[in-house]
Amino acid sequence: MKTILVPVDFSEYSEYALEVAANIAKNNNASIVVVHMLGLSHAFLTQDEEAQVFNAMYYMKLAKKKFEEFLDKPYLKDIEITETIRNYKVFTEINDIAKEFEAELIIMGSHGVNGFSDIFIGSNTEKVVRTSEIPVLVVKERVEKFNIKKAVFVTNLDVESVAAYIKARDFLLNFDCKLELLFIKLPEYFQSTGEMNEKYSKFLDATELNEIDPPEIKYYSDYSLESGVFSYCNVNDVDVIIIPTHGRRGLSHFFYGSYGEDIANHSKIPVITMKI
Repeated sequence: MKTILVPVDFSEYSEYALEVAANIAKNNNASIVVVHMLGLSHAFLTQDEEAQVFNAMYYMKLAKKKFEEFLDKPYLKDIEITETIRNYKVFTEINDIAKEFEAELIIMGSHGVNGFSDIFIGSNTEKVVRTSEIPVLVVKERVEKFNIKKAVFVTNLDVESVAAYIKARDFLLNFDCKLELLFIKLPEYFQSTGEMNEKYSKFLDATELNEIDPPEIKYYSDYSLESGVFSYCNVNDVDVIIIPTHGRRGLSHFFYGSYGEDIANHSKIPVITMKI
């Protein structure tokens, strides 16, 4: 991993994301691109040219001053930092910026359990997740000395999520960590142990990786996917939860209805989304 992109609004949540990015960057000898989206209103952009230039310069200077204060952190020492300021038009622009800087990971701070609240003017984490072609790591709380030692890939073992699993496996090569597949057994989707083991075998075959040491599959029973994932992860000291997403259709098209969105919204454990 060479480049990490961190969108910021200079809030404490952005700082959580920045500190996590710093830890990953140091462990991978990577650089960080910090982007602030101005989000100037349409009213500004429809004024005469002179007014547009004046407003743009004012907000650019304001953002640069904020960058000076925001990036004055001891944990950023010896890390190459690139600052960029943009005015958003559509949410795909974060993905475009990631392509421009050849970033391999986007890290974003998000507010608490009330869903994906806005982290910068006019956008939010969920919409970035929907449009991003690279993994998005969502951080809700401060994590000191962030590292991934154990990760779980939440799956119902459908072949559709194989591509996301392969991306997750490749991504985790940047870390010295253990990856597990997590299958939550729900009452309304009952399957016998034999049926689940057969799905697991077909899932591994579909990867065509022929892994000598494939990841373990963990079966955990609960009344909902969300509570099952959180219970398992809390008991087993999981560092990050990985969720496949259908991109533009969002996490609501993850398996079992909108449960995937619930996990990402309510998890205190960092979540990584992988586009299918």
